[in-house]
Amino acid sequence: MDRVDLQEGLSLSRIVYGMWRLSDDANTAPDHVRNKIAACLDQGITTLDQADIYGGYMAEEILGAAMTPDLRKQVEIVTKCDIVAPVGRYADARVKYYDTSRAHILASVDHSLSLMGLNEIDLLLIHRPDPLMDHRETGEVLDELVGSGKVRAVGVSNFKLHDWALLQSAMKTPLVTNQIELSLSAHEGFTNGDVAFLQERGIPPMAWSPLGGGALMTEDTHLTQLMDRVADDFLADRAAVAVAWLLAHPSGILPVMGTNTIERIKTFSKAFDIEMSRELWFELYTAALGHEVP
Repeated sequence: MDRVDLQEGLSLSRIVYGMWRLSDDANTAPDHVRNKIAACLDQGITTLDQADIYGGYMAEEILGAAMTPDLRKQVEIVTKCDIVAPVGRYADARVKYYDTSRAHILASVDHSLSLMGLNEIDLLLIHRPDPLMDHRETGEVLDELVGSGKVRAVGVSNFKLHDWALLQSAMKTPLVTNQIELSLSAHEGFTNGDVAFLQERGIPPMAWSPLGGGALMTEDTHLTQLMDRVADDFLADRAAVAVAWLLAHPSGILPVMGTNTIERIKTFSKAFDIEMSRELWFELYTAALGHEVP
């Protein structure tokens, strides 16, 4: 599988396995989790996407229970912080909020390292833009985490270009990605500047919910009927078409795929079997828009 270089010495697999649903599985035993990861590795998918909040702050611990020294050598771990929700270890919080303070980020990273049994996190993302962010304080602690070796690289998630520019202005360490929602059903990022901002700088976006939260797999619309026809042509399925559509973009998008079904995991790489011509890309885009392009 193709790989994408984020910085010297750190690359991610072009498709990323998203673990936000890990705790939803009735079976969270370490062997079962390792079987999911093995299904990824068999396809060259080596990057695992986590966040402290996933599974009510439980998903990192589930992954940690499955982690072994040999497995750690084969994967890259992405995780996120700054969301405080009134569940799990923050059950006493009165309201959901964001915390990009130095103290919170340091504590979150230490929690993540401990829960996943890691010495370092490959990529740490600030999960959501924080209206109260002191960019100097946040930027300084992110630089410090990279300098200390606890984190190899840093990025953001769901940031607009002005949020990115503000944080980066206070940092010595370059931000290496922005994980944003991108799919055939959430395609605004291709025209509102989100993708263009990153593409101009040679920064590959990560795409969460590339299947539209599952809607692209379940709905019966003109778009999904077209996806079915394309899938039939390449002996694939809708998911492969949706991901191939993202992979075709020159910005180097890394789709983050999430499922608990091992058989579904085994099909992730089918997206590379789809020959996504420019005309086909626009045919799908036109169906997603519901009208022809201007």
